[in-house]
Amino acid sequence: MSPFTGSARTTDAWQHIRVSRRDGIATVTLARPDRLNALTFEAYADLRDLLAELSRERSVRALVLGGEGRGFCSGGDVEEIIGATLAMDTGRLLDFNRMTGQVVRAIRECPFPVIAAVHGVAAGAGAVLALAADFRIADPSARFAFLFTKVGLSGGDMGAAYLLPRVVGLGHATRLLMLGEPVRAPEAERIGLLSELAEEGRADTAAHVLAQRLATGPALALAQTKALLTAELDMPLGAAVEMDAATQALLMNSADYAEFHAAFTEKRSPKWQGK
Repeated sequence: MSPFTGSARTTDAWQHIRVSRRDGIATVTLARPDRLNALTFEAYADLRDLLAELSRERSVRALVLGGEGRGFCSGGDVEEIIGATLAMDTGRLLDFNRMTGQVVRAIRECPFPVIAAVHGVAAGAGAVLALAADFRIADPSARFAFLFTKVGLSGGDMGAAYLLPRVVGLGHATRLLMLGEPVRAPEAERIGLLSELAEEGRADTAAHVLAQRLATGPALALAQTKALLTAELDMPLGAAVEMDAATQALLMNSADYAEFHAAFTEKRSPKWQGK
């Protein structure tokens, strides 16, 4: 995303999600514990806009997304979203569904790693938010459920039919998206849906340990790696190799690349600048 801004101001306070920052790490918490952090129209919009702002600012080097209370996120709020959509015409419904997809795109396209810290339920849209993250760390209580067919909708919601086969393979993705059955943490780890299985109650801690490691690493190299992982999903090998070559040529002109050589020569750890 472009770092250039026009007249838009930085948001001082987010009303529908909780946001904190420290040492280059943004912590974003879905904070409706009485509703298992069910998403509202406004929460989707805040996530979309926050990720765009953080991408422009370039001050955040890693982001942890978690949920308050008993679970990560139970998906879209049945009354505030599903009930409301029954009264919308096709144009408004398309606007809403495009917005949810914009959140997933923002997670995939922001220039910093996103880590989902999952405990308890991650269902429907909540499962897709975790899926879109670069890393998924969960404790044994976690269970993922792609519930869209259970409410009479396509399992391919918010990019799930694009992302899930690339994470767990077509066979597992077909089963999960068509049947909507819950996948508990041990199976999620077995099929590759998890990056790390943490100890009970330690998903958030483990996610922040990883975030700290990423935040103190070579930010420019990590951003370009993330960009290539997303861009090359649909590229033929020739185009991917050419994009890799162009990217490496640019990074070889970076201060971080020169810093690695200096640090290696001086037998010290690199001091990454992210430029």
